[in-house]
Amino acid sequence: MKEIRLAARPTGWPTAAHFEVAETEVPTPRDGQVLIRNLFMSVDPYMRGRMNDTKSYVAPFEVGAPLDGGAIGEVVASNAEGIAVGAVVVHGYGWREYAAVDAARVRVVDPTAAPTLSAYLGVLGMTGLTAYVGLLDIAQFREGDTVFVSGAAGAVGSAVGQIARLRGAKRVIGSAGSAAKARHLTDDLGFDAAFNYRDAPVRDQLHAAAPDGVDVYFDNVGGDHLEAAIGALTTYGRVALCGAIAQYNDAAPPAAPRNLALAIGKELNLRGFIVANHNHRMPEFVAEVGGWLRSGQLSARETVVDGLANAPEAFLGLLRGENTGKMIVRLCGSEQ
Repeated sequence: MKEIRLAARPTGWPTAAHFEVAETEVPTPRDGQVLIRNLFMSVDPYMRGRMNDTKSYVAPFEVGAPLDGGAIGEVVASNAEGIAVGAVVVHGYGWREYAAVDAARVRVVDPTAAPTLSAYLGVLGMTGLTAYVGLLDIAQFREGDTVFVSGAAGAVGSAVGQIARLRGAKRVIGSAGSAAKARHLTDDLGFDAAFNYRDAPVRDQLHAAAPDGVDVYFDNVGGDHLEAAIGALTTYGRVALCGAIAQYNDAAPPAAPRNLALAIGKELNLRGFIVANHNHRMPEFVAEVGGWLRSGQLSARETVVDGLANAPEAFLGLLRGENTGKMIVRLCGSEQ
């Protein structure tokens, strides 16, 4: 079998040279384990931080060892009670063709309950749960709120904006990295306004889109977006700090938002969160978002790259903003 290993730790932007494709033996599942043939795997922004040898909420990748991350596949051998051969499972051992995984670390899913298997890595998986928990629990969204989402054409951001709309937002505004992506937000996903952050300062474009301010900001970007949002937030505004992709490849720590002191006078609530600490919300999330997905009220676009060997390029493309919606790698031989 093939797997992708971390060849070296990057400083600044990673390149293809920081990854290597290696061959190894297909593992044999031990007692209590299942052997999974991976069909799809996920690449996600948080993986960039794991390439650094720094302390964080999740352990860094090891040089010379395979990377890991969300994947979905078919059980081809089972030494675990209750999980049969042929079951479709979600787990955390992507970046390889086969994985032997403890039964407690897999989640059996119904392949007929989603439009695609890969949806369980996106809108019905960690990505969608991040959007759901971040908006509803962390940012304490309320009907009638005006919501601003940065990186809104990505997997998390596109879900946030649609959930806000379906939950009764007064106005939903998104930023994206191209004019085409901005049009996708308004024309396809129902955002009330969207702008290309490369066209003009974010502060100015956000003020034009929301002259009366915003109540909730969902931050996927950090940097100038966070600074602009702090300026635009109304009194008692709420911020869900989900990611800061604009600074993941910076070699030096970024400066704090220059207007952070406004958070005091406005009595803002800026709160970070780790979605893995909110898995108890999965049943409610799947029921509500799954219903919207099946009815067509919520759309989930994917950017699919074929072949495990192309997973590093898919990841690098994600960091460059080349995806619309969820970036997925389809392993050779898998079918949608």
